[in-house]
Amino acid sequence: MTDAVSAALQACESSAQYEALKLAFACECVQRVRHLLEDEGVARCLDILEAYVKGEADRGALDRAAAEAAVLANRHQGSRSLDGVGHAAVSASYAVANALGGRVVQAADYAAYAAVYGDGGYGAVCDPESFVDERNWQLATLERLANALGVR
Repeated sequence: MTDAVSAALQACESSAQYEALKLAFACECVQRVRHLLEDEGVARCLDILEAYVKGEADRGALDRAAAEAAVLANRHQGSRSLDGVGHAAVSASYAVANALGGRVVQAADYAAYAAVYGDGGYGAVCDPESFVDERNWQLATLERLANALGVR
């Protein structure tokens, strides 16, 4: 399904609203797994992305948040739990870092992984069918945002 998200984004590349679409989509994907974040610093970085998408923060703030999120994601301690929630938190942190860095497909991938891991643990992420609902949500969200931004 990542291919479907990539293809849908590529179809929009010539639009003047492409950058806005990418960041809005990435923001929605990571907002969906915000509850899995364990580091308040990463959550604050996500707040900057959301503010930027809304026009309430400038590019400098976005770039600073991207740098901070990358450092924080790479420092995440990982899972010390048996249920995998810590793994989901790591993935959610990487989703935020990738979203802020403009790596939208990677952000969507990490967010999907975090969502599935958070709901079903390791066994779920080994089953490709576990991702179907999340990928369908991502595609529907991308389509909704493209329509709202007038991207054709």
